Amino acid sequence: MYARLRPWLFRLDPERAHWVTLRLLQMAGALPPIATWLRKLYSVPNTDPVELFGLKFPNRLGLAAGYDKDGLAWRGLGCLGFGHIEIGTVTPRPQTGNPRPRSFRLVEDEALINRLGFPGRGAQFVAKRMRGARPAGLALGVNLGINKDTPLERAAEDYLSLMEVFSPLADYLVINISSPNTPGLRQLQTREYLEGLLDSLTIEKSKPLLVKLSPDLDNEELEQALAVIMEKKVDGIVATNTTTARLHLQSNYASESGGLSGAPLTVRVRKMVANIYKLTNGKLPIVAVGGIMSGEAARAALDAGASLVQIYTGLVYRGPSLVKEILQTVA
Repeated sequence: MYARLRPWLFRLDPERAHWVTLRLLQMAGALPPIATWLRKLYSVPNTDPVELFGLKFPNRLGLAAGYDKDGLAWRGLGCLGFGHIEIGTVTPRPQTGNPRPRSFRLVEDEALINRLGFPGRGAQFVAKRMRGARPAGLALGVNLGINKDTPLERAAEDYLSLMEVFSPLADYLVINISSPNTPGLRQLQTREYLEGLLDSLTIEKSKPLLVKLSPDLDNEELEQALAVIMEKKVDGIVATNTTTARLHLQSNYASESGGLSGAPLTVRVRKMVANIYKLTNGKLPIVAVGGIMSGEAARAALDAGASLVQIYTGLVYRGPSLVKEILQTVA
């Protein structure tokens, strides 16, 4: 089905195509006959459940943050077989993000570049969308970010306000300190900022709290960030965000600024997962995201030390059949 739809979607601007897809999934989730049909179509029996940071996930596959920023379509997406969905990135106040064009398909590389800059309708809108019934067994996370005009010295205030809104609604929360598209945000990964930030957030947390790291950290930066994260008893790591590196790309869009995702990150993310697992002695749950474009890539990330995997760009290129392929591979 997606194979027939994809050529039409790929004629549209990437952001427009994404909006169309979200609207279709939103309608599907709101119509019980279609939702039931999708569950039957993409169901995989005997999947591998896992318990992490006090939560039970029905399988090891989730949808990464960025796909459903405003919580519009997560009920429809939940019918495709995902064990968890991460909504967001959500900021406290609505913001428009960066000027368009800001999203690019690198078809030759099975990749995307985006410089969206956390566009969204804000915390209160998303909270309203999350209330009510959810598909059985589905775990919901929320990815939290700061507004563009928030100084880094006041970042904790934005994150704390978001934790207050979403702790009653989400199963887990993720602190996004690694997007390359909000000026200065990645500085929050340094010990100088991270210690104070996590001091503030971990005192107030009532739900599992994870930190999303950049794939562009060098070994020393990663070791320092992990030392702080372990010391502050954060519940897990999401590895990784998009990269600003340009990894042997063929597309004409390779020179566009922003964060790169998709197939070029497959090996890079797997190596980073293995490094995090080694540096933490396997004591910190890892959610692998980036370059999960096949069942084999998902299996390799889990073998490297991840407890869960997430997809985004793979869904754009492969469609919902990728969900089923991964679940059949890792079950």
